[in-house]
Amino acid sequence: MSDAAGSPIAVQAGEKMYDLVKELYPICRSITGDGVRLTLDIIKQRIPLTVHEVPSGTQVFDWTVPREWNINDAYIITPTGEKIAEFKKHNLHVLNYSVPIRRKVMLEELKQHLFTLPAHPDWIPYRTSYYKDNWGFCLPHRQMESLPEGEYEVVIDATLEDGHLSYGEYLIPGETSDEILFSCHICHPSLCNDNLSGIALTTYLAEYLATRSSRYSYRFLFIPGTIGSITWLARNEDRARRIKHGLVVTCVGDAGPFTYKKSRRAQAHIDRAVLHVLEQSKERHNVIDFYPYGYDERQYCSPGFNLAVGSLSRSSHGQYPQYHTSADNLDLVSAENLQESLQTYLDVIDVLENTRTYINQNPKCEPQLGKRGLYSSVGASADGKLKEMALLWVLNLSDGEHDLLQIAERSGEPFAAVRDAAAALVRCGLLLEAGDGAAA
Repeated sequence: MSDAAGSPIAVQAGEKMYDLVKELYPICRSITGDGVRLTLDIIKQRIPLTVHEVPSGTQVFDWTVPREWNINDAYIITPTGEKIAEFKKHNLHVLNYSVPIRRKVMLEELKQHLFTLPAHPDWIPYRTSYYKDNWGFCLPHRQMESLPEGEYEVVIDATLEDGHLSYGEYLIPGETSDEILFSCHICHPSLCNDNLSGIALTTYLAEYLATRSSRYSYRFLFIPGTIGSITWLARNEDRARRIKHGLVVTCVGDAGPFTYKKSRRAQAHIDRAVLHVLEQSKERHNVIDFYPYGYDERQYCSPGFNLAVGSLSRSSHGQYPQYHTSADNLDLVSAENLQESLQTYLDVIDVLENTRTYINQNPKCEPQLGKRGLYSSVGASADGKLKEMALLWVLNLSDGEHDLLQIAERSGEPFAAVRDAAAALVRCGLLLEAGDGAAA
């Protein structure tokens, strides 16, 4: 799949990904329930997703699959008869996973179940109570401060009972059974950057890669956060060993600089590949060492698995004002940002797919490139000079010990230039892939 870098597919994809974000935005999702199923059904219209249903009560390592939560409506009626915090107007208004309730309370008691953001008084926060029975509402702080004393009616028309946890999975077979994993969480309600952007990019990436031949197999997981990755790992310990590289896809639609959180291994091939792509972009970016909090990378990187899985985002977990608020809306993300994120993912895939180790078949002094039609085609222009240096670096370091990514890192050349140089040298017989009868 050597044409991934610079592929025009990313140019065409931004609007399609943004349209998918818009389609998914109104749906109330959680770690279980019909909102997750509806989301997976919409994804299935684009890729042949397999949906798994895991019963409540299933033991998955130290965790238990929770009861399933579904909600029809929720609101508060004030002493003056005004209906506020209406779930049907914005699904962030209800504390996610609230137990059902219909009762009257005084303002003092109600405030114990209200969640606001004093620093952003016009925004609605996103709050959850997955593993502790509770009920509550989220509303703008300015609105809460204006509530009069008196009796309030609170209604949460929801169910919390035995059911299933749902997740989606799609495997694209490659030439080998070694896998690259792309995982995104699908448990958040109407939040665009976190993580409808990740869902859209992962879906489009799968749709595109299904049309290409590849060395690796590609596994795509659409899972509820934390409990979803734990459940998948508990059910797929043998399959997990096939994962050689992986990325958790989240927060890829805003305008923030790219941020890479390394895998627990810190210097795994995926870490080096992403860092090379970001450094070659010449754009500002952030690199974070692994820490055991955040998204599902912390499950894939738990010591019992220690998979080479990092997380590539734009603005990172909890580090932008709109994070987990109603301001994470359709205005925060854009087709242009999604397109740029997709291209970055494609560039990383290009490195992973095309990094190979070669042996120079003419290692004693430089071979004459001109008589092989290589020097004359590159000797004049600035671009030609760049390609010539890539040729010379590949020839010098193709000793069976340096792969193409190592050559790109050491030379400072873009991986695509090193990849193309190696392909040209193979065609004229100066390189042979290690293990293919190459002689040192």
